[in-house]
Amino acid sequence: MTGDPLVVLVGPMGSGKSTVGALLAERLGVPYRDTDADIVAAQGREISDIFVDEGEPHFRELERQAVATAVAEHTGVLALGGGAVLDADTRTLLAGLPVAYLSMDVEEAVRRVGLGAARPLLAVNPRRQWRELMEARRPLYTEVARVVVATDDRTPEEVAQAVLDALELKDV
Repeated sequence: MTGDPLVVLVGPMGSGKSTVGALLAERLGVPYRDTDADIVAAQGREISDIFVDEGEPHFRELERQAVATAVAEHTGVLALGGGAVLDADTRTLLAGLPVAYLSMDVEEAVRRVGLGAARPLLAVNPRRQWRELMEARRPLYTEVARVVVATDDRTPEEVAQAVLDALELKDV
């Protein structure tokens, strides 16, 4: 193990983990890594295709492995997929790490991502499904988070600054 990630971002799809993560990495002068991108690269196909072809349980196992590998190897800014916190081993792995939960409400989610078909868990009645996902996941995000940063009505730059401030990190 080379050390822990400097920042780990968790939160629902569309909360800005990828965008904010890249901004944070740039401001902190460290590398950025996204476990969803790791899975896509390793599998050679999109996450939505993995869901369709192999099912959610298979994807969640790939995700658990990707998170464990990234936490062990990466010392920069790390963004996790929205459902990564569903795994108890992943939550244990995140204990004590500088985790920031990027929160948002359903109206913001609709505005940002449209809750469209590219999101396999939101294919039917996306607003209701998003609310149900958040009811199940919000306690898990909160459990692993050292800080919670609301993203509603904020630019990615404002969210990145709020994460830096909340975790008491200084940019380069």
